Amino acid sequence: MSFELLGIGTTTPEYSIEQADAAVHAQEMSCGPEITDQQRRLIPILYRRAGVKTRHSILLENSADSNQERQSFYRPSESALDYGPTTADRMQEYEKHASTLAIAAVSQALEAGSVDVAEITHLVTVSCSGFSAPGFDIQLMKELSFPTTVSRTQVGFMGCHGALNGLRVAKAFTDSDLEACVVVCAVELCTLHQQYGSCPDKIVANALFADGAAAVVGKQATGNSGESWNLVASGSTVVPDSEEMMSWRIGNHGFEMTLSPQIPDLINANLRSWLEHWLAQQGLTIPEVGCWAIHPGGPRILNAVAEAAGFDESLLTPSRDILAEFGNMSSPTVLFILKKLQAQNAALPCVMLGFGPGLTIEAALVR
Repeated sequence: MSFELLGIGTTTPEYSIEQADAAVHAQEMSCGPEITDQQRRLIPILYRRAGVKTRHSILLENSADSNQERQSFYRPSESALDYGPTTADRMQEYEKHASTLAIAAVSQALEAGSVDVAEITHLVTVSCSGFSAPGFDIQLMKELSFPTTVSRTQVGFMGCHGALNGLRVAKAFTDSDLEACVVVCAVELCTLHQQYGSCPDKIVANALFADGAAAVVGKQATGNSGESWNLVASGSTVVPDSEEMMSWRIGNHGFEMTLSPQIPDLINANLRSWLEHWLAQQGLTIPEVGCWAIHPGGPRILNAVAEAAGFDESLLTPSRDILAEFGNMSSPTVLFILKKLQAQNAALPCVMLGFGPGLTIEAALVR
């Protein structure tokens, strides 16, 4: 059995910022008067290396060509002990804005799939960048007039591969119920968690992450699905003794990301053997994969995937393009890539890959 991807919707906040401008903002706003000249010079270098050209944020208040203040949420650091807005402040913004992006993404997916809201039986929401209850799932149901009987499932705090977990849940629902019609919606407001200070790990995270939402609507595939794209299998593995390589923890001033520079090496050393075994279970080899939707955790991670899997780097172009245009939006990002591949009529089968705390490797196979 398989999960037919009837429609995909993607959306971002209205305003964006060029990466060079974002680097200047980081120098001015979050590093304080104690920053050394050497540390100040490091910021634009790390921002350039991130592979990002533009990013969208719900905190931006106007466009790039405006003479007005770009944002007012992050104020200039006044001392080394100034860590910016509190987590409570940041969660208020999450609650205010998450539903707006969710509604836009789901509306687009339903329209693309020609699905009426009355057909929806299940809603799977994905997010790791904020919490509230009632959450954006309730607001989404209310604004789009979903049936009140829709069953809700939240995939929370799974990180950048969360949408793949959400798709796995959706397929399980449709596998068990031929009448099920499932919406998966991933929303992340990562720019709420910009960290003050000059620590290189924090600067790298600040340089990569952005805001966005994506949604998928689907049903159990039938024999007459035609040219549709169908999720047929999911896979997961945790790299042994890698818990400290990547973390996402709640601090007093936002959620704090740890990204070890050893992550690409771990991917290089562990991905291929597992991937070959998993694909063999699906009757495939790596060269038989037509296209790849790889979550762009950063340029070095993408390079490590290509090297480990042994495929041509040109297959990374969709992932690199999305990273450059939108930044790393965490869980929705891989769905942006999948939508781009669909628009290009890319060759199937497609393998989706994402990486998260654990260190976890998540995969999905689309035929």
